[in-house]
Amino acid sequence: MARVHQGVLIVSTLLASWLGMQAVHEAGHVLAARATGGVVERVVLHPLTISRTDLAENPRPLLVVWAGPLFGVAAPLLAWGIAWFLRWEGAFLLRFFAGFCLVANGLYIALGSFGRIGDAGDMIRHGAPAWWLWLFGLVTVPAGLWLWHGQGRHFGFGTAHGRVNRTAAYIMLAACVILLALGLGIGGR
Repeated sequence: MARVHQGVLIVSTLLASWLGMQAVHEAGHVLAARATGGVVERVVLHPLTISRTDLAENPRPLLVVWAGPLFGVAAPLLAWGIAWFLRWEGAFLLRFFAGFCLVANGLYIALGSFGRIGDAGDMIRHGAPAWWLWLFGLVTVPAGLWLWHGQGRHFGFGTAHGRVNRTAAYIMLAACVILLALGLGIGGR
């Protein structure tokens, strides 16, 4: 039965991290747009597509586009930092999520600069030099990998021999279901 709980924890953590990363990233765009007088037309979080925020008006496009990945890494790091400080037993889940957000946002921005796709393309079109995007990836990706380092035991690997915190496994399953429902409810494809 331990392997079932391990499977639930791993699969739900990966899926919830992907969906949560997109939600936090888009929240950064929305917050910056609203703070700068922009008008959000639609946020797409559908689980079968790549998330995006469409704006009807965007007076500060470079700021708004950078806010997605910046908030997308800062908010999860802050959440993990608080959980770590409070010595919450499940802080490893937020540590994994913060690492996931660092790696995903870093790769998305740095590698996206080469094809000028998505946010990276918008950043370059609005005046950001490509080296800013590469620097962002150069800082965030290794930081994310560092956060993941040594966390395998919490997911049942190594000396844990498949044993995981069952409560954590089902908290992540619930988070996954909530994020799927949120994605289906907010913005279509």
